[in-house]
Amino acid sequence: MKKALSIIVSALVAVSFAGVVLAAEPAAMPAGHPPVAEKKEVKKAKKVKKAKKAAKKTEEKAVEAPAAPAAK
Repeated sequence: MKKALSIIVSALVAVSFAGVVLAAEPAAMPAGHPPVAEKKEVKKAKKVKKAKKAAKKTEEKAVEAPAAPAAK
C-alpha cells in the first residue's frame, strides 16, 4: 500500500513540475504576429500613469488653494 501511494505521489509531483516548466516558457506565436509586451514595460507604463495622475491632482489642489479667501 505504501509503495502504491508513493508511486501516485511521485507521479503527481512529476506532472505538476512539468506543468510549471511548460507554463514558464513563452508560447510560440504564428508568423507575422506582433511582439507581446513584457511585464516590465507594462509596470513602467502603470507607474507613469500613476505619476501623471498624482501631478494632475497636485496641480488641481494648487489651483484651488488661491481661490479660497484668507480668514483673519
